[in-house]
Order: sequence, then C-alpha cells, then structure tokens
Amino acid sequence: MGYDFDWVSLQRAWPYLAQGLQMTAFLVVAAMAAGVGVGTLLAITRIFAPRPVAALVAGYVNLFRSIPLILTILWIYFLMPVVLRAATGDPNLSVGPIYAALVAFVLAESAYYCEIIRAGIGSVRAGQMQAAQSLGMTSGQALRHVILPQAFRNMTPSLINQTIALLKDTSLVYVISLNDFLGAASKVGQRDGRVVEVYLLVAAVYLVLCTAGAWSVTWLQRRRAASAA
Repeated sequence: MGYDFDWVSLQRAWPYLAQGLQMTAFLVVAAMAAGVGVGTLLAITRIFAPRPVAALVAGYVNLFRSIPLILTILWIYFLMPVVLRAATGDPNLSVGPIYAALVAFVLAESAYYCEIIRAGIGSVRAGQMQAAQSLGMTSGQALRHVILPQAFRNMTPSLINQTIALLKDTSLVYVISLNDFLGAASKVGQRDGRVVEVYLLVAAVYLVLCTAGAWSVTWLQRRRAASAA
C-alpha cells in the first residue's frame, strides 16, 4: 500500500516552520555564546583558583554533565518560578519558556564547554605563561593575551562538535511547549495530517546543518595538521 506524498502542504506551512527554525537558531547562538563565556570563567577558576573553590566548580561541572538535559529544563521551568516567588514575595511571578530554556541550556552547556576549554588551556605549553610574565605581563594579562588565544585555536573543533550537540539538544524544549523547529513541525504535521513529510523535512534540515558542522571540524583539523607539518 503506497503513500501519497503531499509536499505542497509544507510550502504553505513554511512561514510557520521558518519561525520555529529562527527560534532554534536563537537558542543555539545565545546558549553557545553564554555557555562559552561562563565555561571559560569556570575553566579558569577550576585551574587557577584555590582548591576549595576549584572543588565547588568541579562539583557544578560534574552535576550538570551527569543529569539529563531534559531534567535540567524541567527543573528550571517548574522550580525557578517557585524560588523567585518565595524570594520576591510576588505570587504571580512566572518564568516564560524561552527564559527557562536559555537558563537551562547555559547551565548545562557551560559545564561541557568548561571541560573543553580547560583541556584547551592545558594544551598550551606551560612555558608560555612564564615567558609572558618575564616580559612584564601579569598572570591575567598573560592568560588573556597569550594563553587563551592559543587555547581557543586548539579547541575550535571540539567547540564546534559541542555546538552541533547543542543544536540537536534544542529539540528537547518541546517539553515546555516552546515552539522550536521540531515543535513547529510537529504541530504542522498533526494539523495537516502530513507527519511523514514534515519529519522528513526536519531530518533533512538537521542533516544538512550537522553535516556542515562536521565538515568544518574536519577542515579545521586538516588545516592544523598541515600547518604543524
């Protein structure tokens, strides 16, 4: 028994699907930028801070790398309003799904980015810090101007890989009814009775984006190998 594909329905629904794709892109870019920023601070703290502080950061990283991301999203969406209401005394205070998703992604992704950045800093030869300090730089200046630029260059492929994982993880926001690309596609498919066509389109879009990211990682790795030769 054959299936009668109807791609015209997807053309009609594309404006709505495009809005979902824009939401997915916003979540990826915002979570990546904030996650890398927070992850850098966490990595620096874990490497250079006193042992008790470094242990707290390690606990944070291990916690958010150990629990499912969907659970983090649910925690933030349902528990953060309760905490904020208790802190502010406002019984009507609520947290929208966009803010809840962003907070959850930043909390989780910063833990992963922290480990990537920590490894990147560790890949820079220790003598670089001493050389910079011998030129009159402070530890902070040496870290900012000498160590981190080299570290980020070394860890760019790993950062891209983690961002690809983040792109796929954004589909989990369906649990808080946020209208991302997959969520919009699901609604269109159920409304029009064209679930097969919609999910094939979603799979194709994710395949193209993730393949482009994977290709860029391969290209960067080959470029680094060629420059090191």
